[in-house]
Amino acid sequence: LDGFRDKVQLYNFMAKDNVPFHSVVFPCSLLGTEDDYTLVSHLIATEYLNYEDGKFSKSRGVGVFGDMAKDTGIPADIWRFYLLFVRPESQDSAFSWNDLMLKNNSELLNNLGNFVNRAGSFVCKFFGGCVPDMELNQDDKRLLAHITLELRQYNQLLEKVRIRDALRCILSISRHGNQYLQVNEPWKRIKGSDADRKRAGTVIGVAVNIAALLSVMVQPYMPNVSTVIQRQLCIPADCNVVTNDFVCTLPAGHQIGTVTPLFQKLESEQVENLRKRFGGGQLEDLLLKPKKKNVAVAEKEVKVLQEEVAKQGNYVRQLKAQNAEKKLIDAAASKLTELQKQLCSVEGKNPAPQAPKGKVKK
Repeated sequence: LDGFRDKVQLYNFMAKDNVPFHSVVFPCSLLGTEDDYTLVSHLIATEYLNYEDGKFSKSRGVGVFGDMAKDTGIPADIWRFYLLFVRPESQDSAFSWNDLMLKNNSELLNNLGNFVNRAGSFVCKFFGGCVPDMELNQDDKRLLAHITLELRQYNQLLEKVRIRDALRCILSISRHGNQYLQVNEPWKRIKGSDADRKRAGTVIGVAVNIAALLSVMVQPYMPNVSTVIQRQLCIPADCNVVTNDFVCTLPAGHQIGTVTPLFQKLESEQVENLRKRFGGGQLEDLLLKPKKKNVAVAEKEVKVLQEEVAKQGNYVRQLKAQNAEKKLIDAAASKLTELQKQLCSVEGKNPAPQAPKGKVKK
């Protein structure tokens, strides 16, 4: 290990509140030990992700959290895609149900999914599932050059841990692919002369190779979608590597499998129901109908509120220790009292009466 210590690059990922400790306090502590610890070389912090027009709040039941997302019926890869698409890398951003629906239906279904499905379907429909021969002309080479530029940009952005921006390179490549198919219209050329059929073969061959490239690029973002594309196109394992230049990895004669759609449309009614479900009604239901609540759900709500009470209590003590302004302490204490009342209600207890202020006379 000693021989590799100098080659290690340590990446830390965190929220912006933790930057002072991990960039100054902890490294200084390591240096103070005078031991040969590996120090952080890349510290990546994000801003805040808000929920619709407000903030996420477990105590108030506002927002979707990890243990809830799996019950929405939306695949995990869609969540991964959208949260990385709106990742607050340089400024605060917000989760929006309407925007989630828009990005799924436009960027995934109509852009990426549509292109991959068309490329594979054309191979199956017109060439019996075998990648056709390709004779590249100047337009094809120009397209490959554009894709190479996007691919290099993608690699550079990931090296800089600009995850959100790198994702846009993937979507840009699939847009180039869709435009390429629309301009060349291989479904029409395949019915024409021998020259037209040969041109259709080239276009479809290039398109399915672009789809193969996308399956590799999308893997860090949507691993399940990547696996499905590679299974459908029967992509060899040794092609599952990101390079700096785009090359056609599926040669003429390569046999692909059955091609099926990758994404499903999100409907307005479905999204509206989810917005109402996660808009803050969960906790109110628990308070109004405690006997009808599932025991496991009630226990989860109690645990959430206990954590919020403990966190707020620590915050109040911290403000007092720092001799903060009275109005800040009073506001924090008031919030703590409200959380404690909510916790008592959920647990079915009566809130403890507040102790009178001032000294008690003996």
